[in-house]
Amino acid sequence: MPENPYADALVGLKLDDPVLAFFNFCREREQIRKNRKNGFLKPWSKDPIFQSGRFLNVFREDDRGSKSIIKFCSGLEDDLTQLVHAVFFSRWCNKQETLDKLTYQDLLKIEKLNARLLAENNWCNLTAYPVEAVVWNNVKSNRLNTATFLFDKIKVRIKDTLLESKRNATVATNKINKLLKMENDFPIFMAVIDIAWFRPDIINPKSHVPTGIGAIAYLDILQNHLQLNNHDETCDKMILLQQEYWPEAKRKFHPIDIEYLSCECRKYYSYVNGTKKFEGKNLFTSKD
Repeated sequence: MPENPYADALVGLKLDDPVLAFFNFCREREQIRKNRKNGFLKPWSKDPIFQSGRFLNVFREDDRGSKSIIKFCSGLEDDLTQLVHAVFFSRWCNKQETLDKLTYQDLLKIEKLNARLLAENNWCNLTAYPVEAVVWNNVKSNRLNTATFLFDKIKVRIKDTLLESKRNATVATNKINKLLKMENDFPIFMAVIDIAWFRPDIINPKSHVPTGIGAIAYLDILQNHLQLNNHDETCDKMILLQQEYWPEAKRKFHPIDIEYLSCECRKYYSYVNGTKKFEGKNLFTSKD
């Protein structure tokens, strides 16, 4: 497990009701999305943290990157091998501008694609989450070569591993990482859970998910407040509490949503706690 740079982000934070704080964040962030969509002028929130900080949307499918992945992979649902290939490439790329210029057919011309992306230099999103080299059959492969050559080579093996996982996202992530040997398996996890968008019969959208290092601090607060035993129980309880705290939400949460939003709450309440600053990639710009 890599060192957690966010471990102390919420130390000393005082929240009377962390559950209410979680849903208050969700409600306000979703209202910002609606305000922007409806063409309202900035600021879309009176909250100075939301005015200055960058936050993902409440529902993953509303984020620009997710929309590009969904568009890139749509139409491949009936061929699981192709879908797996497209989703894993997408998560290694994770850049809207690149994905929007490609189709799945480009992945089948790997020499040309590799050269094209290498020439672009900034073909992938370097800031969203780390994507380190993988080790396949004792050979290290960098991010670009993994996304192009390696995934084309092992797409059937990954598909078969997913099928062996019996719809469980955590099991699938662990099994695939035994093949790829990554210290930080987050890109694998994201690809696995994305499969549920297209093939819920392969990965259950309601499956429990691993806790990413960015979500641990806030999930720990929720777990302690709710007097539960682990993060899985905490996610289940928060899903039930959605009906009490935010019944008007556009859809019900799944465990991935609670994990993902706990990371966003950790960001927000780090600003409240004074352990995060409005600078660098954290600073909001109008294209976010």
